[in-house]
Amino acid sequence: MSYLFTSESVSEGHPDKIADQISDALIDNFLAFDAESKVACETLVTTGQVILAGEVKSKTYLDVQQIARDVIKKIGYTKSEYMFEANSCGILSAIHEQSQDINQGVDRTTKEEQGAGDQGMMFGYATNETENYMPLALDLSHALLIELANLRRENSEITYLRPDAKSQVTLEYSDDNKPQRIDAIVISTQHDDFDEEATMLAKIKSDLVSILIPRIKAKYPQYAHLFNDQITYHINPTGKFVIGGPHGDTGLTGRKIIVDTYGGKGAHGGGAFSGKDPSKVDRSAAYATRHIAKNLVAAGLADEILVQVSYAIGVAKPTSINVVTYGTSKVGLTDGEISKKVEAIFDMRPYFIEQRLKLRNPIYSETAAYGHMGRTPETVTKTFRTPNGEEKTVTVELFTWEKLDYVDKVKAAFSI
Repeated sequence: MSYLFTSESVSEGHPDKIADQISDALIDNFLAFDAESKVACETLVTTGQVILAGEVKSKTYLDVQQIARDVIKKIGYTKSEYMFEANSCGILSAIHEQSQDINQGVDRTTKEEQGAGDQGMMFGYATNETENYMPLALDLSHALLIELANLRRENSEITYLRPDAKSQVTLEYSDDNKPQRIDAIVISTQHDDFDEEATMLAKIKSDLVSILIPRIKAKYPQYAHLFNDQITYHINPTGKFVIGGPHGDTGLTGRKIIVDTYGGKGAHGGGAFSGKDPSKVDRSAAYATRHIAKNLVAAGLADEILVQVSYAIGVAKPTSINVVTYGTSKVGLTDGEISKKVEAIFDMRPYFIEQRLKLRNPIYSETAAYGHMGRTPETVTKTFRTPNGEEKTVTVELFTWEKLDYVDKVKAAFSI
């Protein structure tokens, strides 16, 4: 019997995502001027207020307030009526020095023996149901909000959009786990005030169904066949959504970890990503396990794969590595045997993850909205500035964990 599966996404203007983007902008600035920076930075946003807190060990000094304001402005909070505006919001910094007790467990005389920044388990997942090896419901949820943000910035076809938004997509799957159609789409978008609520709701629903959805079908033609006349649309189902962003809901770093990863598919170890430098395996090992899972599926080893790794704080070697193929393996090996081979291909000690994926670079701002996984690897040039006038321009690779650079090694190891 067929079944339904749902994933959600949130926009860059969602309060929790504002917090993630500020935290990751701080990470990028610290790493740009001191690649060995150790940073764990949390952000809270609420009505007219930003609070920064965390621990840092770095040789550089930053204007953290200006960095936060630049992020808020880029997102689109630039009007006083939003009750949260880039130039006027208050910003309090409570960032202090990293604990030496933690640092001594990470830094080693020999870099290769760098210890894990914390204990815990991390998961990476991949499925061949999409071209980017991501779960389809999440991929569509992200796409809806990316295009909605494009419409907001264009300010031509739809002129009343504000930055805060959420989406949700429900898919119908067949018995053999193949997506058949979209059953329901939920979109809640913040908007300017209207004179009459019934007119407002009708206008927003009409615009999103007649303008946004066709753009999605045109931009993602591989998904066009999933759209149909029987889709149930819930557009701003609570009605009026003028009060939003940090004025409507306090935002915190790290509260959208399922949006950031696989939309509820696979598994999650519980650790957030944003605001953490790559010595924190919550982030680096989650990227590394995604890299493994994606390359294994792309090599044809299985249709769907979940990779788990775990660490003890201050210890380089993982306490476990496990691969689950959900019964879709194409090679004559058990999941345990596959795990042993994977362990030999991918060195999962923290230093080697950092080197393999080039994680000690300012590459994190781009991850902080619309998912850390399933994105397109690209090379970009960025410029950073310190309060004392120092300027640094760097060329970096983004989303290195999405590269299919180990497919040949996997095929050779498994004789595929």
